[in-house]
Amino acid sequence: MPVFIIERHIPGAAKLTSDELRDVSARSNEVVAGLGEPYTWITSYVAGDTVYCVHEAKDAETIRRHATTCGLPADKITEVAAIIGPETGKNS
Repeated sequence: MPVFIIERHIPGAAKLTSDELRDVSARSNEVVAGLGEPYTWITSYVAGDTVYCVHEAKDAETIRRHATTCGLPADKITEVAAIIGPETGKNS
């Protein structure tokens, strides 16, 4: 299934309390459960005024539907072309 990076511009995101982040996460989980199709929230990173999310879904439209239902922005949705890491640079 395709993997997407979602950029959510949320002013003050890095200042959200743990309770606020828990509430947002719980709402996202509820929406994922109700989508009626395969969808996986892998992880999110909160940095400054942006939340960067990594999700698996069949297409960007499904990502938009999740965001709209959650009441979250999805300012930029980009499909991941490749995943690399330190091990990518090692010789076999």
